[in-house]
Amino acid sequence: MLKKLTTAAAVLSMGIAASAQAGTLDDVKERGMLSCGVSTGLAGFSQKDEKGNWSGMDVDVCKAVAAAVLGDANKVQYKPLTAKERFTALQSGEVDMLSRNTTWTLTRDASLGLNFAGVNYYDGQGFMVSKNLGVKSALELDGAAVCIHAGTTTELNLADYFRANGMKYTAITFDTSDQTRAGFESGRCDVLTSDQSQLYAIRIGLKNPSNAVVLPEVISKEPLGPVVRQGDDAWFNVVKWSLTAMIEAEYLGLDSSNADKMVKTGSPEQQRLLGVEGDSGEKLGIGQKWAYNIVKQVGSYGESFERNVGKGSPLQISRGQNAQWNKGGLMYSNPIR
Repeated sequence: MLKKLTTAAAVLSMGIAASAQAGTLDDVKERGMLSCGVSTGLAGFSQKDEKGNWSGMDVDVCKAVAAAVLGDANKVQYKPLTAKERFTALQSGEVDMLSRNTTWTLTRDASLGLNFAGVNYYDGQGFMVSKNLGVKSALELDGAAVCIHAGTTTELNLADYFRANGMKYTAITFDTSDQTRAGFESGRCDVLTSDQSQLYAIRIGLKNPSNAVVLPEVISKEPLGPVVRQGDDAWFNVVKWSLTAMIEAEYLGLDSSNADKMVKTGSPEQQRLLGVEGDSGEKLGIGQKWAYNIVKQVGSYGESFERNVGKGSPLQISRGQNAQWNKGGLMYSNPIR
């Protein structure tokens, strides 16, 4: 009997939790504002300028969801979160979604009550050192002091890599990216390790960027993407397909400059994405112009990449793995039909 009661209580508890988490789409509509968790500041991904305006690839995902649901990409309240804070903030309902350079892993997917809604940047962990150190390879870092951003996948990857190669290191951890950069710049560590995208972002923030070198080794797979709570499939679908729409728009040759023209003259696929044909918006529980609003107000994935981290940005990162699938990359969108 005790076992049956315990099982029943567990089922009831799960039901209450799922019920509490459900309805985010309606909440956002009623509130008229999306609450989106972002980083405390990372160039190219989520960074606030002196006027208080946020920009970056992760910010663009927030904007895309707001455009899809509310018809206005600017209706976003950004919540800066450290790596340690991010999952608790999402689990507790403090934010509606997380778009904060977060790696999709089994542990996070299966044990935190969260769902990853896709990948908006394929990354990998690397190392940055001072030129004065004279190091050409990560395999020369035995005995090094390493600056690490706490609460990230970086820590385990680093431990695995050094152990596999018979090397030792001293970890010096920090809570934010800015603190990690300051530790590296002040000489508290010999090397800074993070996702390569973050290394490039951190390097341009140094007083003398040319004095720092990113080593060639990439020691992990880091698929970064937006995250939502489990138990709310309607919201999960909206976030997932908002990101997909940006990727699909680039594949179909759509962008913010030609969206209005293609509404009238585009191919069947282009017009379907832009809401001229089909009922995708109805299926998602949002307006029929949801994807048009994303493309027109935020742009395609390619536009977002180039202006934030690519050729149109100070980071100058090549497309690489983040190119479209038909151009040698991994960006492949499911059909929107």
